[in-house]
Amino acid sequence: MDTRAKTIICDIDGTLVKHGTPSTVATPEYKMELLPGTLSKLEEWEAKGYSIILLTGRKESIRGVTEKQLRDVGIFYDQLLMGVGGGVRYLVNDSKPNGSQSAFAINVERNIGISSINI
Repeated sequence: MDTRAKTIICDIDGTLVKHGTPSTVATPEYKMELLPGTLSKLEEWEAKGYSIILLTGRKESIRGVTEKQLRDVGIFYDQLLMGVGGGVRYLVNDSKPNGSQSAFAINVERNIGISSINI
Protein backbone atom coordinates (compact mmCIF):
# COMPACT_ATOMS: atom_id res chain seq x y z
CA MET A 1 0.00 0.00 0.00
CA ASP A 2 1.26 3.48 -0.89
CA THR A 3 1.76 5.47 2.32
CA ARG A 4 2.73 8.76 0.69
CA ALA A 5 0.45 11.72 1.36
CA LYS A 6 -2.45 12.07 -1.02
CA THR A 7 -3.36 15.14 -3.03
CA ILE A 8 -6.98 16.24 -2.97
CA ILE A 9 -8.12 18.48 -5.84
CA CYS A 10 -11.48 19.93 -4.96
CA ASP A 11 -13.85 22.33 -6.68
CA ILE A 12 -15.21 25.23 -4.62
CA ASP A 13 -18.67 26.36 -5.74
CA GLY A 14 -21.33 23.69 -5.31
CA THR A 15 -18.82 21.37 -3.63
CA LEU A 16 -17.46 23.20 -0.57
CA VAL A 17 -19.84 26.16 -0.56
CA LYS A 18 -23.30 26.79 -1.96
CA HIS A 19 -23.13 27.45 -5.69
CA GLY A 20 -23.57 31.08 -6.72
CA THR A 21 -23.83 32.81 -10.07
CA PRO A 22 -20.66 34.22 -11.67
CA SER A 23 -21.97 37.77 -11.37
CA THR A 24 -22.68 37.48 -7.64
CA VAL A 25 -19.56 35.58 -6.52
CA ALA A 26 -17.34 38.20 -8.17
CA THR A 27 -18.50 40.95 -5.82
CA PRO A 28 -16.67 41.76 -2.59
CA GLU A 29 -20.05 41.78 -0.78
CA TYR A 30 -20.75 38.13 -1.61
CA LYS A 31 -20.50 35.83 1.42
CA MET A 32 -19.88 32.17 0.80
CA GLU A 33 -22.26 29.73 2.49
CA LEU A 34 -20.44 26.64 3.74
CA LEU A 35 -22.00 23.30 2.89
CA PRO A 36 -22.42 20.83 5.79
CA GLY A 37 -19.22 19.08 6.81
CA THR A 38 -16.87 21.19 4.68
CA LEU A 39 -14.54 22.39 7.43
CA SER A 40 -14.47 19.09 9.32
CA LYS A 41 -13.57 17.20 6.13
CA LEU A 42 -10.82 19.71 5.25
CA GLU A 43 -9.50 19.42 8.81
CA GLU A 44 -9.52 15.61 8.52
CA TRP A 45 -7.52 15.74 5.28
CA GLU A 46 -5.12 18.29 6.75
CA ALA A 47 -4.54 16.07 9.82
CA LYS A 48 -3.70 13.17 7.50
CA GLY A 49 -1.10 15.36 5.78
CA TYR A 50 -2.94 15.54 2.46
CA SER A 51 -2.20 18.38 0.06
CA ILE A 52 -5.40 20.34 -0.59
CA ILE A 53 -5.69 22.04 -3.97
CA LEU A 54 -8.81 24.05 -4.66
CA LEU A 55 -9.91 24.78 -8.20
CA THR A 56 -12.57 26.99 -9.62
CA GLY A 57 -13.97 28.31 -12.85
CA ARG A 58 -13.87 31.80 -11.32
CA LYS A 59 -11.73 34.19 -13.32
CA GLU A 60 -8.15 34.90 -12.26
CA SER A 61 -9.09 38.59 -12.13
CA ILE A 62 -11.15 37.97 -8.97
CA ARG A 63 -8.45 35.98 -7.13
CA GLY A 64 -8.21 38.53 -4.31
CA VAL A 65 -11.97 38.55 -3.76
CA THR A 66 -12.10 34.74 -3.81
CA GLU A 67 -9.17 34.37 -1.39
CA LYS A 68 -10.88 36.76 1.05
CA GLN A 69 -14.21 34.92 0.75
CA LEU A 70 -12.45 31.62 1.49
CA ARG A 71 -10.65 33.10 4.52
CA ASP A 72 -13.88 34.64 5.83
CA VAL A 73 -15.56 31.22 6.06
CA GLY A 74 -12.45 29.40 7.33
CA ILE A 75 -11.55 27.42 4.22
CA PHE A 76 -7.82 26.73 4.01
CA TYR A 77 -5.79 25.13 1.22
CA ASP A 78 -2.30 24.62 -0.17
CA GLN A 79 -2.95 25.93 -3.68
CA LEU A 80 -5.77 27.70 -5.49
CA LEU A 81 -6.20 27.16 -9.23
CA MET A 82 -8.38 29.82 -10.88
CA GLY A 83 -9.90 30.05 -14.34
CA VAL A 84 -10.49 26.30 -14.70
CA GLY A 85 -13.50 26.30 -17.03
CA GLY A 86 -16.93 25.20 -15.92
CA GLY A 87 -17.18 22.41 -18.48
CA VAL A 88 -16.34 18.73 -18.02
CA ARG A 89 -12.99 18.18 -16.30
CA TYR A 90 -10.65 15.23 -16.74
CA LEU A 91 -7.69 14.27 -14.55
CA VAL A 92 -4.98 12.55 -16.56
CA ASN A 93 -2.22 10.77 -14.65
CA ASP A 94 0.11 7.80 -15.10
CA SER A 95 -0.37 4.49 -13.29
CA LYS A 96 2.21 3.12 -10.87
CA PRO A 97 4.87 0.68 -12.18
CA ASN A 98 2.99 -2.16 -10.47
CA GLY A 99 -0.13 -1.22 -12.47
CA SER A 100 -2.11 0.32 -9.63
CA GLN A 101 -4.16 3.41 -10.38
CA SER A 102 -2.87 6.75 -9.14
CA ALA A 103 -5.81 9.02 -9.97
CA PHE A 104 -9.49 8.86 -9.13
CA ALA A 105 -12.50 11.13 -9.57
CA ILE A 106 -15.45 11.57 -7.23
CA ASN A 107 -18.53 13.49 -8.35
CA VAL A 108 -20.81 14.86 -5.65
CA GLU A 109 -24.28 16.25 -6.12
CA ARG A 110 -24.24 20.05 -6.29
CA ASN A 111 -24.72 21.79 -2.93
CA ILE A 112 -24.70 18.51 -0.95
CA GLY A 113 -21.10 18.81 0.28
CA ILE A 114 -18.15 16.52 0.85
CA SER A 115 -18.89 15.12 4.31
CA SER A 116 -19.61 11.58 3.05
CA ILE A 117 -16.37 11.25 1.05
CA ASN A 118 -13.90 8.72 2.46
CA ILE A 119 -10.40 8.93 1.05
